[in-house]
Amino acid sequence: MATPTTERPSRRATARRPGRLKGWLAVAAALAAVVLVPPLLTSGGDTGGAALRGLRVLVPNSPGGGYDVTARTAAKAMEDADLIRNAEVFNLPGAGGTVGLGRTVNERGNGKLVMSMGLGVVGSVYTNKSPSSLLDTTPIARLIEEPDIVVVGKDSPYRTLDELITAWKANPGAVQVGGGSSPGGPDHLAPMLIAKAVGLPPKQVNYIPFDGGGELLASVLGGKVAFGVSGVGEYRDQIEAGQLRVLAVTSGQRVSGVDAPTLREAGVDVEFSNWRGVVAPPGVSDADRARLVDLFTDLHGTPQWREALARNGWTDAFAPGAEFGDFLREENERVATVLKDLGLA
Repeated sequence: MATPTTERPSRRATARRPGRLKGWLAVAAALAAVVLVPPLLTSGGDTGGAALRGLRVLVPNSPGGGYDVTARTAAKAMEDADLIRNAEVFNLPGAGGTVGLGRTVNERGNGKLVMSMGLGVVGSVYTNKSPSSLLDTTPIARLIEEPDIVVVGKDSPYRTLDELITAWKANPGAVQVGGGSSPGGPDHLAPMLIAKAVGLPPKQVNYIPFDGGGELLASVLGGKVAFGVSGVGEYRDQIEAGQLRVLAVTSGQRVSGVDAPTLREAGVDVEFSNWRGVVAPPGVSDADRARLVDLFTDLHGTPQWREALARNGWTDAFAPGAEFGDFLREENERVATVLKDLGLA
């Protein structure tokens, strides 16, 4: 084999070979792109996998609401566990979460976007007559279950659930209930089920919807609604500070750190829990879907997430991928039936 020469070609020779020069320039540009553009995945992570870059998490309600708290808590836990980097959590509220749902469905094929969602969006699809459904999305994971709480401000005249129900039945229109979800959502369904259980026709309930628990809070604290129904995790700080009084929790068991009976203990035969999860746009590739399911599966195994569950009073309800998809189909049917039974759909 001949030894390659190190002699530089003359200008004349170079000028006669423009194709070769363009080829070298193309190679150089490609190498520069590899160096300058950050990869989607970078090595690292507590689980021995890779950190996902550039993930965007859409929250379909206002800051401070349940979807917002869940999304930001999950993103923080994933960043602390080195599972993601440079993630963005952003809010797109409206129509009980269906504005965000429509945006997610329209982002077809986008494997770097997920939406925080839950039972409230399932109901809002029906009550807002949304053209998009959660069945149009790609299920990634169900994350948590959370009980609702029946809550009043510290200066409220109602000190027990029985006192509240007595006043509510006597004058339903005057005893306004606020909830952090639109009609069909968990904060709406819970008081409707309570009303039905105590003999108050649900259609007589004066329900005031707010776009998330964050917006509801000011009205509860200021006495603008007689009582509120929202997720326990959203109001932990205010409960511990004594600003809010919890009259009951909707779960089957008492909630640690909350001095309040269950509805059944208070004489109301209702048990109810909210849930939250994550979906991606339709049409994502199999590789992107698997990457996102793996990401939230890895999150589920981190100590950071376990600590977040305990801190917020959330129940672990993890169900990945296809299992979550089956659950979503069942919830769609269940919520439609409940709304019809209550005369609300």
